Amino acid sequence: MAKVTIRYWAAAKDAAGMPEESVEAVSLADALSAAIARRAPGDRLGEIFTRSSFLVNASPAGRAAKEALILDDDAVIEVLPPFAGG
Repeated sequence: MAKVTIRYWAAAKDAAGMPEESVEAVSLADALSAAIARRAPGDRLGEIFTRSSFLVNASPAGRAAKEALILDDDAVIEVLPPFAGG
């Protein structure tokens, strides 16, 4: 397993209650699941994840299956929820 950092922006930061956290994970899916598991049942972070896009080491994760995106040690995941405004 890799130790990775998840950075939260905008609504994701509000839902997480922190700007970033470290988790151990093999894939992007594992990292997101680990973050959700730390929250109380019914927490809205999981719902935010379903609408968010992700950068892994500054590269867009795109539409690839989150289980297929394998993480290296010290990877940085950025959670970018949809932004409002114009």
